[in-house]
Amino acid sequence: MITKNATLPAIAAFVFVSLGLNGCAAPASSSPESRGDVPVTITIAEPVHGIGYLPLYAAIESGAFEEEGITVEVTTLTGGGHVSSVLSGEVFGFIGGVESGAVANVKGASLKGVVNVVNRGNVYFVAPEGEEPKAGEDLGKYFEGKTIVGGRHGGTPNAILRHILIESGLDPDTDTILQELEDSSAIPSAMNAGAADIAVVAEPQLGLGIAQGLWGQPFLNVPAELGAYAYSSIVVPTKTIDENPGLIQRFVTALIKGQELIEGDPEYAFELAQREFATLDPAALKATLDRAYEDELWDGSCLSKAAIETNLKVARAGKILDDSSIKQSYETVATMTFTGDC
Repeated sequence: MITKNATLPAIAAFVFVSLGLNGCAAPASSSPESRGDVPVTITIAEPVHGIGYLPLYAAIESGAFEEEGITVEVTTLTGGGHVSSVLSGEVFGFIGGVESGAVANVKGASLKGVVNVVNRGNVYFVAPEGEEPKAGEDLGKYFEGKTIVGGRHGGTPNAILRHILIESGLDPDTDTILQELEDSSAIPSAMNAGAADIAVVAEPQLGLGIAQGLWGQPFLNVPAELGAYAYSSIVVPTKTIDENPGLIQRFVTALIKGQELIEGDPEYAFELAQREFATLDPAALKATLDRAYEDELWDGSCLSKAAIETNLKVARAGKILDDSSIKQSYETVATMTFTGDC
């Protein structure tokens, strides 16, 4: 498995040295790291180990990053740790929603997405089989009074959950009972214990839960509901973009190769997914990938303006992002400099 749960102090020390992110660094646009004259090791923080991140794993496993002189390590940090680790300088960047960068930017940070990974709102609403809403049933009435378990408050899935509830005419905090778990891997356990009526999950949890009989097929498919949505991007400090543009370009070039591998070769994607999620039943994994392709989960490497604006709109509507004082826009949270225009 590619994911490495390295200790953050160790990561911090290594990144600090290898990228020269101290006050004595030479102008990075001309630094050896930016030019690619020396090998560089960087760490990307992920909030969960997920099927959606296969393009990143593929770029690592296929050697695409190595071809660019970069060794990429991935560390899984739950509870928002993937964002805070970037803000503290402990890792190079995170994979996640650009709205997380926007929330940080409002508080004084400067983070930008440089390349897309997942371009659909990769969450699904599920309930135990037979307890889904009936065809044509008003979702607001269905959701009202129910206990819904999902990811932590402030995360991208949570923003989508709250947006859907508000669009259904409900106040998420008073009309439903929300269980917002810091570690979303605990969602199946909550459903198995009967502690919630509805779950909001992503892959591979969705396929695993179906296989285990925890819930039926999704009654609300968010990827289809919202269309293009900047769900998971590589987000880095603007300072790194300014100081190491060559390094960012080489990183993005390699990641695009990984993205193309996953989008163009489903057989390879399945083999890689089996290695990354070795405990998942192969049949459930196949169903998971089939759903990902059907829902056009990845959809290229470019961060389109439409996908970013949908992301920010949902985050505002879900009351995750309040940028009334410092407006966030495509220009403040993303750049197409390294991927080219969509």
